[in-house]
Amino acid sequence: MADFGATDLDAFRTEVRDWVEANFPAALKGKPNPMMREERSNPSPDQDAWRKAVGAKGWGTPTWPAEYGGGGLTPAQGRIIQQEFGRAGAYNPIGGMGVMMFGPTLLEYGTEDQKKEHIPPICRGEIQWCQGFSEPGAGSDLASLQTKCEDKGDHYLINGQKIWTSGAQWADWCFCLVRTDTSKKHEGISFVLFTMHQPGVEVRPIPLIAGNSPFCETFLTDARAEKKDLVGPLNGGWTIAKRLLQH
Repeated sequence: MADFGATDLDAFRTEVRDWVEANFPAALKGKPNPMMREERSNPSPDQDAWRKAVGAKGWGTPTWPAEYGGGGLTPAQGRIIQQEFGRAGAYNPIGGMGVMMFGPTLLEYGTEDQKKEHIPPICRGEIQWCQGFSEPGAGSDLASLQTKCEDKGDHYLINGQKIWTSGAQWADWCFCLVRTDTSKKHEGISFVLFTMHQPGVEVRPIPLIAGNSPFCETFLTDARAEKKDLVGPLNGGWTIAKRLLQH
């Protein structure tokens, strides 16, 4: 990335300010981000237009590589975008676990094909991700997880249960830790991706006393993960999971 001086940054700030003024719907000023809310599944025309505009610029993920749909900008430029959004009372419509956790991890550990498939929809805010880590018997000791993943030749078959899968009821995809070797603990875990829109995935929101809840139980019954959606080496998921949690 280029080393922008103060003059260049001032010019960039003006560019961002002008663009926000031209593209941010006034009706959304000061309103919260609907990301990871039930409202996300039925956005207003203004919400949808703002998401598409920011996604097309790559400014929702400003420092991610431009070749995958990010902004390709410096951290200093990314801070300016954040500041100018705040100045206008605008939220960043590109977010969720895909941006906060999974995307940065895939950029580091994913294959080129995986990056080309999964990163651009995250940058455009088209896909929501959830995290399949904790299980009823594997919370504080996550490495004791038992969700079974079997090699079926051209795909993997997954059976088990996850819990506290935040936003699973709204998610399109899941990044998940599964057991692919029962003879080892940490070294028997793999990191796989699968679509939530399949018959083998059942999501049950966990009701809270306040009403609706983002927390869910997720039941996997012969759920399918494609071979191309194994991230990193087989049985190498624990290392990737630790890196993801650093994000």
